[in-house]
Amino acid sequence: MATPDFIRTLRASAGHQLLWIPGVSAVVLDDANRVLLGQRADNREWAVIGGIPDPGEQPAECAVREVYEETAVRCVAERVVSVGASREVTYANGDICQFMDITFRCRAVAGEPRVNDDESLAVGWFELDALPPLREGHRFRIKQALTDEPTWFGTTAE
Repeated sequence: MATPDFIRTLRASAGHQLLWIPGVSAVVLDDANRVLLGQRADNREWAVIGGIPDPGEQPAECAVREVYEETAVRCVAERVVSVGASREVTYANGDICQFMDITFRCRAVAGEPRVNDDESLAVGWFELDALPPLREGHRFRIKQALTDEPTWFGTTAE
């Protein structure tokens, strides 16, 4: 995900120390019950779509915005799937972050997926039984979005 300006400003004074950052993820499903995934430009891995809310931005609105910005697909947030803290992540430049992720189940309403910004190498719809390699945390988010279970609270695996 591209680093928002407010995080860059924080980094200028905080250096590489741990930053606690809000994040959202969107498990977007279409009418055929396929899931929308993006291949990230930063690590080349496939993932559910996600990002960082701008200050004051509502999490569900952020999820919808991120999906459109990254894939050109319009969606609506249907429900919260999970809320949890990620593990600490240390980036190649030495920056350390930990994310509080809110995952939403979203329904696609318009648009055909395409790479719509510089954060993705590829995007597309995937049948649930033909997913590309995904980190366990992303598989878990998809699994939770497909159930009628209540919102899951806990640590999210990356």
